[in-house]
Amino acid sequence: MSTRRARVAVVASAIVLAGCNGTSSYLDATGNAGRSEAILGQWLTAVACAVVVLVCLAIVWGIWRHRGEQNAPSSGKSGTERREIRSGLRWIYVGIAATLVVLLVTFGGTMVTLNAASHPPRVPRLEIDVTGHQWWWELRYQDRAHPDEGFVTANEIHLPIGIPVRVRLRSADVIHSFWLPQIAGKTDVIPGQINEMWVEAKQPGTTRGACGEYCGLQHAMMTLPVVAESPEHFAQWTAQRRAEAVAPMAAEAHAGQIVFSRTCGVCHAVQGTNALGRVGPDLTHFASRPSIGAGILRNTRANLMGWIVNAPAIKEGARMPAMPLDPADLNAVVAYLQTLR
Repeated sequence: MSTRRARVAVVASAIVLAGCNGTSSYLDATGNAGRSEAILGQWLTAVACAVVVLVCLAIVWGIWRHRGEQNAPSSGKSGTERREIRSGLRWIYVGIAATLVVLLVTFGGTMVTLNAASHPPRVPRLEIDVTGHQWWWELRYQDRAHPDEGFVTANEIHLPIGIPVRVRLRSADVIHSFWLPQIAGKTDVIPGQINEMWVEAKQPGTTRGACGEYCGLQHAMMTLPVVAESPEHFAQWTAQRRAEAVAPMAAEAHAGQIVFSRTCGVCHAVQGTNALGRVGPDLTHFASRPSIGAGILRNTRANLMGWIVNAPAIKEGARMPAMPLDPADLNAVVAYLQTLR
């Protein structure tokens, strides 16, 4: 019996802790719109818990009140007493009234939350065009004040604290859903349609974004880090991303650039080089990204080598084909990619 209780306790603890992840829990909001949604979620959770508690207390009170009564036949020739059965309509009226009050308050809170989530406090100057692919994110940053200084990155998003950002969403294949749990709610990404949302980070830190709509085999591994930072650090990051790739100095990395342009450059782009592919992610600043394959591997030399050799074996269904490079070419390509910061 103790073993069974221990297993139940472990399962219950796992379920509770599953909602306590500080990098993806919408209740731990660090964004403007996300904070409104978190407050609504906390209200709904509190109301649901209160209803359960009140119903349980009513049941217990009813049992306790009638604990000494026994079922007995009605009075008549047998001489037994007749029991008086009172109408319960009063409690039904009270329950309906309480339910209406809760629903009206919830409806009002929902309308306020929707308004906060759909209208930024001021017109966003910064815009991000997000395109969902199976199974990675493409992001194009654009400053309305400097439209010629846009740049493209993949599987990473940086946000300046205190500045609203307009996000335009497109899909290159199937339905996705762009979700930054702690910053803002999710918005569907639909083929042939442009949806919009806005986000605003309120405090620094790194959280986790994800696809919130099942989109195929690797739906769960379609993530991206969300870095909220000061406007000064964000300006430094954008300046780095606008820059073209620096020509490698080491001989091995230079040889790797030649191999990359001949093989990988058909699908991938590296700004400032002959690699102009548009099928896969832009790799201009690949070495600065924390992960490979939209979060499936840490960005290390060993993982990168395994990914290049046979990406589908690591991320089943990945569109990147296996690359049968000989060891010298493989080491050279990896050395080149590690210079792309």
